Amino acid sequence: MPQYLLQVAYEPEAWAAMLKKPHNRLNAVRPVVEKLGGKLDVGWFSFGDYDLVAIVEMPDNTSAAAFSLAASASGAIKAIKTTPLLSLEEGIEAMKKAGKSGYRPPK
Repeated sequence: MPQYLLQVAYEPEAWAAMLKKPHNRLNAVRPVVEKLGGKLDVGWFSFGDYDLVAIVEMPDNTSAAAFSLAASASGAIKAIKTTPLLSLEEGIEAMKKAGKSGYRPPK
């Protein structure tokens, strides 16, 4: 099943609610991912531009997009970035195909 990196930045109001009642957001998100046919593999709180990062498996791009749209529509998310991930084997296969593609840069 395809894997995706999710990067989430919360709105200040969402942080305020979590500070009042600290809890593991992954437990709240897991059933949503599963309802869309996916699996939440692992997640972490993080510093920087994004507050939470997670690896999820989703059946397809449409399901991954549906999760991102649902999370964004909630109003609790300032930004969400969904990045499709390739296994190392898939990346090597892509390199092999690219090497044989015949692409030439503009001159």
